[in-house]
Amino acid sequence: MQIAAAAGMNRRSWGNVGNACKSVRSGPHRGRLMMLLWIILSSSLCLMVDGQMKISPETVQQWAVSFGKQIAALSARYSGAKLLQKKYKDIEGVVKIEEVDGEELVKKFAEEMEEMLGRKMKSVKRLAEAAEDADLYHEYNETLQFEYFNSMLINTADEDGNPVPLGGEFPLEQNEHFNKLPVNTQQSNIQVPTNVYNRDPDILNGAYMSEALNDVFIENFQKDPTLTWQYFGSATGFFRLYPGIQWIPDENGVVTFDCRNRNWYIQAATSPKDVVIVVDVSGSMKGLRLTIAKHTINTILDTLGENDFVNIIAYSDYVRYVEPCFKGTLVQADLDNREHFKLLVDELHVKGEGKVKNAMKESFRILNEAAALGQGSLCNQAIMLITDGAMEDFQDVFEEFNWPERRVRVFTYLIGREMTFADNVKWIACNNKGYYTHVSTLADVQENVMEYLHVLSRPMVINHDHDIIWTEAYMDSVLFNTQAQSLLLMTSVAMPVFSKKKETLSHGILLGVVGTDVALRELMRLAPRYKLGIHGYACLITNNGYILSHPDLRPLYKEGKKLKPKPNYNSVDLAEVEWEDTEEKLRTAMVKGETGTMSLDVRTSVDKGRRVMFLKNDYFYTVINETPFSLGIVLTRGYGQYIFIGNVSVEEGLHDLLAPDLTIASEWNYCETDIDPAHRKLTQLQAVVRYLTGKEPDLECDVMLLQQTLFDAVVTAPMEAYWTALMLNASGMDEGVETAFLGTRSGLMRFQRYTGIEKRIGKSFLTSTDKENMFTLDHFPVWYRRAAEYPAGQFLYYMPRQETKAGRIVIATTAVTVTVGKKTAIAGAIGVQTTLEAIESRFWATTVQPNDTDCSDVDGVCPLRCDSFDIDCYLIDNNGFVLISKRRDNAGRFFGEVDGSVMTTLIRMGMFKRVSLFDYQAMCKMSLHSVSSARPLLSPLYGLASALKWFLSNFLLFLLEFNICGFWHTEHFADAKASFSVSSAHKKKGDILQPCDTEYPSFVYEPSVKETNSIIKCGRCQKMFVVQQIPESNLLLLVVQADCDCSRQYPPITMEPKEVKYILWLKCDRMRSQKIRRRPESCHSYHPQENANDCGGASVISLSASLFLACLSFSALVS
Repeated sequence: MQIAAAAGMNRRSWGNVGNACKSVRSGPHRGRLMMLLWIILSSSLCLMVDGQMKISPETVQQWAVSFGKQIAALSARYSGAKLLQKKYKDIEGVVKIEEVDGEELVKKFAEEMEEMLGRKMKSVKRLAEAAEDADLYHEYNETLQFEYFNSMLINTADEDGNPVPLGGEFPLEQNEHFNKLPVNTQQSNIQVPTNVYNRDPDILNGAYMSEALNDVFIENFQKDPTLTWQYFGSATGFFRLYPGIQWIPDENGVVTFDCRNRNWYIQAATSPKDVVIVVDVSGSMKGLRLTIAKHTINTILDTLGENDFVNIIAYSDYVRYVEPCFKGTLVQADLDNREHFKLLVDELHVKGEGKVKNAMKESFRILNEAAALGQGSLCNQAIMLITDGAMEDFQDVFEEFNWPERRVRVFTYLIGREMTFADNVKWIACNNKGYYTHVSTLADVQENVMEYLHVLSRPMVINHDHDIIWTEAYMDSVLFNTQAQSLLLMTSVAMPVFSKKKETLSHGILLGVVGTDVALRELMRLAPRYKLGIHGYACLITNNGYILSHPDLRPLYKEGKKLKPKPNYNSVDLAEVEWEDTEEKLRTAMVKGETGTMSLDVRTSVDKGRRVMFLKNDYFYTVINETPFSLGIVLTRGYGQYIFIGNVSVEEGLHDLLAPDLTIASEWNYCETDIDPAHRKLTQLQAVVRYLTGKEPDLECDVMLLQQTLFDAVVTAPMEAYWTALMLNASGMDEGVETAFLGTRSGLMRFQRYTGIEKRIGKSFLTSTDKENMFTLDHFPVWYRRAAEYPAGQFLYYMPRQETKAGRIVIATTAVTVTVGKKTAIAGAIGVQTTLEAIESRFWATTVQPNDTDCSDVDGVCPLRCDSFDIDCYLIDNNGFVLISKRRDNAGRFFGEVDGSVMTTLIRMGMFKRVSLFDYQAMCKMSLHSVSSARPLLSPLYGLASALKWFLSNFLLFLLEFNICGFWHTEHFADAKASFSVSSAHKKKGDILQPCDTEYPSFVYEPSVKETNSIIKCGRCQKMFVVQQIPESNLLLLVVQADCDCSRQYPPITMEPKEVKYILWLKCDRMRSQKIRRRPESCHSYHPQENANDCGGASVISLSASLFLACLSFSALVS
């Protein structure tokens, strides 16, 4: 497996191989047998070499030149690129080219974002004040009867056609501003979770009191029409939402949404916290108790956010960490770590005797050490003890670690029906400023866990500190019932609402949280694409370094045909996207809220990761005041550093703007259409025209962008006539040319369909569904970005990755530039889309020597024909992807997969370079290393016993949850059912996708190597190939000997990503590592007036003796 000839091998070298065979024949004699064997081997070798196919490089070069001229002429003619370049050349004397000031730009963007977010904060403050005033003057009425609009029951009738209670007529109308959802902008309504009684006195009093918010909701929306959802989440569980909507339950008729579980509620209700969860896994915790304990842990984890820190300790005879890697430390409670903990908690098993004393000591040690080292949240600290009883004496532990300051609060959760140890467990909480709850059923978990949030909020409530919080990015897949709405990334601003009544001041009563949402796409519109250049972009990160918005953030993955959020979609770190910043200088500076600039050489990819580009990026960053966010913008050298400005009259520009072949970027903000409801149905082009014609003078429009758009419309106007003239000359049209197109830096596009829709192969090309090839909020079209990588006037050819239903297409594109003095800016890109057949027909016609060819001066196969059975010819692009091959199914494939031997040789010879890229947002199949809990069926009796045990245990669980053996209202059952539906529907682990890191290759052609040829030795045969660059393009012509199979010696080269497997200790280090973060400025962990005696108590229990005995019987049988 070696290369027999190097690049540029000339024809004289062919004779040397035969001479080598002659020297073999004259070798020494070592016996007759040896001589005979030697002769046989030598003869076969010489026959093989003497029979070696010889491909003439000169012939291949002639083909390349001829084919290159044909496709260049085709592309130039039907695109009109030369005409457009001339038009821009003609105006160079009247335009100015200015250098973009990145520092000034990022500062301006940040100020505009600060102003927008400031308006949201003012709205939330008005809501908080109104809610507190309403509560102050409201007297609680235990017997209050009040009919509020329940969002589940509105507009529904009973069997007699009468409105159901809490329902009634509630007008709804589709609204463009609210994602076309039917809403009522004159009224809010209330959602109550299924597990909360909707006529509970607390709910009725809260609903009545919060009616006062309706006027404030409407007033806020009038003052700031860009506001989206406004809401009040009550501590009692109801959720008042404006505008009012019809709430859609899940397929089981259940509403599991509880506002108190939402991140905005939890973060606003409490300051940052360090939490150590201590769970009893002794033998007495088996069965339902362990299930309840696990659910309690998961519910506590769900109340934590990225500003909190956590660890989990399990104890029986000994103390162990559920994640040994996290021993002795606290880790950030981001989504990634929380989900990791949940997987580990699911694997917990019971064994031994419960000795909690050592576990408590270990918990105090972790928290004390974190505080001493300045780690963790440096604010609230708490231990959550989950147990079915505590027999040991804890006083000496608390005296050693926590008294008298009681800096660490201890919350206790007594699991199960047994009340023997209730006093002990309550004593622990009450003597450490915590709270005690008794959790006897799964349905009980949610309400009891939420109690700790109210306790932690006391100091803040008593002090009346209204801290405004901003959440990380999230998707509200619960609130919205359609995929498009539920997959929108947003952030929320929220503020706590307190009771101002003097008589309850020391209790620190939290009434709830008010907030509003901000769609991150709307925020990023304030950093317009046209100011950042072709490869430029803006990004937002949180104080923890997590991405709020970045064009390379990929928060979704496909499960079957359905798009779903990745488990860690909102805890993707900036360093995982800007991975070339290996020293994390950019991340550190942005997290610290600094203002500055830096440069990086980066590898980036286009066309869904298949094609690599090498860019020099300049980064500019600053903090957005009054928020935990930092803004960064990126300008790419050569593309983003210059912007040119031309000027035309409105009349002239408007005339050309109304041409039928012209569109502008629908996702860009030429004019703000979301302020006035009358404008919301206008497209951007309609809004621009109405503004310029004076029909809507009050529209807020980007004057600079409009100026550029009008200028581009005038300069590109002649292309319409040019393309139309070609199309009208039907007899002169080439078959397979389908669409001519152009785009400019102002988001303007023109295109001409040469072929009708019924005959067109590229039916989706340049349609609204073809996001890759359109101007979007995140990127310029792929053909525009790729054209910028090549000299103006030189066409770049490629085949889009997606396959159309009817066939394959080829896109040819080139850049158009403007030069003033020594400064050059890219004005746009222009190109043509053809069918693959249109290129193929020219290729196969060119790569054939006629039978009457004069072969007298040709050393090699003559006539040489690509349609010959022993020759394979390929047309490949600069990234190694096949456009043309004898086997049509090779089109679009990477050439290394088709012929590993030739691709390996080209890489070794330096004609192609392998480039490693990394994806830290990948999803991989879960490895099957976990021990299965399944047992073999040893006998029919064992199977029968197992089935009986399963039935009894599930029946018991049913009884406990359905209020036969339990003591709960029926509405709680729905919540328990939801909890179990997940665990009962486990997939096979091998089918589950989980976040992972991958490395994947990309390949790029080295343009300095114009041609090469070589011979590859493959066992008993040799393969020759010749490669020739197609002049003035990014294509290569490759002619390969087809009768020598090298697949055994050279496996295919694939572009499949490979999971990065970390060494165990390295993986542990990565998980433990605490990246630099900026802590929230405020902390409320202590207030001297706090009433610590309010520390919980056991519920009153009444139980039917017969049912109790029945339950005990079932328990015994199951055990």
